[in-house]
This record gives sequence, C-alpha cells and structure tokens, in this order.
Amino acid sequence: MDTKFSAAIHVLILISESPTLINSDQMAESVGTNASYIRKILVLLKKAGIVDSHRGISGYRLTVPSEQLTLLKIYQAVMEKSEVHLLDIHQNPNDRCIVGHHIKPVLTGMFSDMEEAFARSLADKTLADCIAGIRKRM
Repeated sequence: MDTKFSAAIHVLILISESPTLINSDQMAESVGTNASYIRKILVLLKKAGIVDSHRGISGYRLTVPSEQLTLLKIYQAVMEKSEVHLLDIHQNPNDRCIVGHHIKPVLTGMFSDMEEAFARSLADKTLADCIAGIRKRM
C-alpha cells in the first residue's frame, strides 16, 4: 500500500504549524521514515506548487493557505495523477464465461462512481481540517 498521501499530509501539517522552517531530517523524524523518502514527497509537492524552498535556506514553507489546500490537490500531487484512481479490474476474465464476459463493464461503472465520490470527499476537506482534528485531540 502506498503511504505517500498520509506522509504528505503529515509533512504539510508540520510545515504549516512550525514557527520556523523545518528540514527534511526533522520531518522524517516526525513521520518515522528516512529523509530521502520525505525529500521525494517534497519534490512532488513543490512541483505541484504546494510548497516552496529557497537555495541555501534549509526548510520549506506552504505556498497555499491551509484553509485553501484541499486533500484532493495533495492526493493528485503525490500520487502524480490528475484523477483519483483507487480500484483496478483484473486483466483476463474468460469471455466465454457469463460472469467473465460482463464483469469489466459492470465493475468499470461501479468503480468509476466510487472514485468520483472519493474525489468529491477529498475536495471537501482541507489541510486546515486535518490541523483542526489534531488540535481537537490534544
């Protein structure tokens, strides 16, 4: 299972809430991973225009206010997809079987509906919502 999405949210909360710039080593310690993994995520977030860094200065800052940064935008950035894609259909169903003959079109429609619902849900949540959830639990 790919954990880039949750790690990206974790990193973005750290960046948003830190009173000073923090570097990938500090982020990695909080996430519980290595700094090279964090740097790969940061490259994707920077490419998407979500974070920025400056040469010679160790640390990152958000370029989008947390209230405006949707989870969908984060997902699309780190998963490198313009659309949500969660579910795949097996490749070689037997066309001579009644189920095998119809399974792809049936599941394609259902999976598409599910992915659209998930994308709408991600678009309705922001980084600020995640931050508020953490504050509520503290």
